[in-house]
Amino acid sequence: MKIYPTLNLQNGRVVATAGCGESCPHAPLDLAIQLLEGGATRLALVDVDAATGKGNNRDLIAQILQYCRVQDRKICVQVAGGIRSSDQAQFFIDHGATWLVAGTILHKSPMASEQLMARFQPFLIAAIDARGGQVRRSGWVDTACLSALDLALRAKAYGFKRLLFVDIPEEEGTEPDFQTAQDLAAATGLPLIMGGSLRNHGHLEAILSLSELNGALVDALLFQENPRLLAFLQAACA
Repeated sequence: MKIYPTLNLQNGRVVATAGCGESCPHAPLDLAIQLLEGGATRLALVDVDAATGKGNNRDLIAQILQYCRVQDRKICVQVAGGIRSSDQAQFFIDHGATWLVAGTILHKSPMASEQLMARFQPFLIAAIDARGGQVRRSGWVDTACLSALDLALRAKAYGFKRLLFVDIPEEEGTEPDFQTAQDLAAATGLPLIMGGSLRNHGHLEAILSLSELNGALVDALLFQENPRLLAFLQAACA
C-alpha cells in the first residue's frame, strides 16, 4: 500500500484537511523534511488556494519539489490543486513532480482535459472528489450534478490510467466511504488511491486490507499528532 502524507497548502501554510485537526505551526518545507526523515518516500502537495481560485502556492510547491529532487533516494511527489492548463502542468513537471492531479477541469472543461491528456498522460491522475457519492468541485465548494461513478468512467474514457478518490467527510466522526472506493476501482479497473477521510490508525489498518486499492492520502498533520502512523511510511517509492 502506497501512503502519501498530504500537505494542504493555503496562504503559505499547511492546513488540515476538512475535519482533521488544526493548522501546522511549522513551515511547509520543514514539515516535508520531517516526514522524509521519518521514512516517507512519497508526498502529496495540494494547493488549496489554486483549487478555490484564490491565488496559489506555486513557488512554495516548487521549493518542496526541488528539495525532494536532490535527495539520495527517489521521492515520489503528487501535486494537486488548480492544474487546468498545459503551462501549469509543465511548470510542476519541470520542477520534479511525479504525478499531477486533474480534478475540476474534468467536468468544467472537457476540451482542456483532452489537451492535458495529449501532452501529459503518463503524469496524470484523475481526481474524483465526492461526498456521499456526489461529486464536489472547485476545492469542494461547488456541487456537480454528477455521481462519483459517472465521473470515474468519464475519466477512464478520456484516457486517464490512474484515479484518486477523495472522500469528503460528512462530519467529524464519520467513517470513510470504503465502499465507494471499492466500487470505483472495480468499475474502472484502474489503480485507485483514496484520501480525504482517513483520520486515524484504524482507518489505515482498514485500508491495508482492501486489495482493490493502490494507495492512500493521509493528512500530514496526523503524523505529528500520532507518530505511530510513521510505521506506515516504510515502503520504497515505485
